[in-house]
Amino acid sequence: MSGRVILDLCAGSGAWSQPYVDRGYEVIRVTLPEDVRLVHRSVRHVHGILAAPPCTVFASSGARWSRTEWQMIEGLSVVDACLRAVVLYQPAWWALENPVGTLSRYLGPPAMTFQPWQYGDPYVKRTCLWGRFTPLKKRPVEPVLGALIHRMAPSPERTAKRSITPAGFAEAFFESNP
Repeated sequence: MSGRVILDLCAGSGAWSQPYVDRGYEVIRVTLPEDVRLVHRSVRHVHGILAAPPCTVFASSGARWSRTEWQMIEGLSVVDACLRAVVLYQPAWWALENPVGTLSRYLGPPAMTFQPWQYGDPYVKRTCLWGRFTPLKKRPVEPVLGALIHRMAPSPERTAKRSITPAGFAEAFFESNP
């Protein structure tokens, strides 16, 4: 057991924090029905924060749909809650993930962008990371599945499936940011 606490905000499937769980870290996952905006500060020391706020209003892939001012305020309030946790806990490292889109207008340029194929997952989905973390070691493969995420058929689970963190990226992030 590492004794380290990782906060996984807007955890969804938990795929990003799974490498930490697998190695004995205490991972606190905050996901629906919990609202990250209402999470109380604990007295624990948090070693790292992973944050993946919903991308519905920010992603370029949905740019053809207009967003209301209220939808943008709602989306930004979740991002704000994630960043507030960073300020409160002062972790050794932190990262906030979102697909390429409008979030850069509010947070500035990301610390890095990546494609899943750069870390062993053979598809494309350009994603941004903001934060303070150690750069990841790449393990590129051919993106033989292409735009797999963008071609997903409509279904009730589509949004959840599209937002799952690629396993290769999650592993590479853990290896660089234990």
